[in-house]
Amino acid sequence: MQHNNVLILDFGSQYTQLIARRVRELNIYCEIHPYNKLPKNLESYQAVILSGSPSSVRSDEAPHPDLSQIRGKKPLLAVCYGAQYLAHFSGGKVAPSNTREYGRANLSFVDKHLFFEGIEKGSQVWMSHSDTIKDLPKGGLLLASTHDVENAAYTIEGETTFAIQFHPEVYHSTDGKQLLENFLVKIAGLNQDWTPQSFVEETVTDLKIQLGDDRVVLGLSGGVDSSVAAMLLHKAIGKNLYCIFVNNGLLRKNEFESVLQQYEGMGLNVKGVDASARFLSALEELSDPEQKRKAIGRVFIEVFDDEAHAIQDVTWLAQGTIYPDVIESVSATGGPSATIKSHHNVGGLPDFMKLKIVEPLKSLFKDEVRRVGASLNMDPMLLGRHPFPGPGLAIRILG
Repeated sequence: MQHNNVLILDFGSQYTQLIARRVRELNIYCEIHPYNKLPKNLESYQAVILSGSPSSVRSDEAPHPDLSQIRGKKPLLAVCYGAQYLAHFSGGKVAPSNTREYGRANLSFVDKHLFFEGIEKGSQVWMSHSDTIKDLPKGGLLLASTHDVENAAYTIEGETTFAIQFHPEVYHSTDGKQLLENFLVKIAGLNQDWTPQSFVEETVTDLKIQLGDDRVVLGLSGGVDSSVAAMLLHKAIGKNLYCIFVNNGLLRKNEFESVLQQYEGMGLNVKGVDASARFLSALEELSDPEQKRKAIGRVFIEVFDDEAHAIQDVTWLAQGTIYPDVIESVSATGGPSATIKSHHNVGGLPDFMKLKIVEPLKSLFKDEVRRVGASLNMDPMLLGRHPFPGPGLAIRILG
């Protein structure tokens, strides 16, 4: 489906999602995969980026990616840990640095290479590492230095492999976006054609093929994700999309009526269900937020299931899952990003709704969902609505 596809291998850095966002801001599609679970269709990626990592390449537990299919075969950009990894295991030398190199630094030497085109000496970069590259790997050519870090950037002779010890994806690296553009567009030759409009066209085409004449049910929350998902499905299958908007009695004032009107105005096939009494009776005597959340989740599933059963021959359940949910549920490194709050929509539905799942937004970040919504001419009020938890005021109000 994608004309351009960049693979980002995640070594557990807190900045990995930021790399993906920067790449997509250049209108280039990319995906994050755990370093130890390479995608099977490697040939469909035109370039690869290795993320940073909290690990040290010198430790026994250091992540070891299998780069045999990648290095020397595809344009490769190694960031921070990735740069140290390439040096350490290819004849270079990585040692603990005398001072933990953290924070702003300025490039004191910059080679006149295409990789640094448009980036001058003095450009500010952001460092975050406790090891440093003492000797470059075999075939390594120095491209940039800072006052404290001699080997801040290098390339490897005979390969389109580039490595940097700083983080181009963070805001403090002033020319970081330029550097990524140099690598992806000028060196790897990718086209910048992944736009909200192209996403809408491709997604609608794919949904038509995937769903055919099948019927789809979708629970609308009034939030941006489910609303944009609904519009994409509506464009693809029209009246075969059945939307259910449940009033749990815990929304903001007048919200149920005003949002329902907006949905109807968008031409959606939507049914508003006022189930506030059911929710409020389930919440009687409960004051613990987690118990309330579970009670609301349970009643929502019951109400939604009753309504879904009332529609004949539904085969699909649509969900507004977005990319961070997907990344978190496959997190390689475990750790804090692997836990998902109990009211999250991924896997939250009971087995008795034996429907196939369709998730039109599962490759998008939140800001991209809003941009797609804007390109569908959706009401800015709906796209910019203040986020509001599913359990609504029940968990906002204590006791």
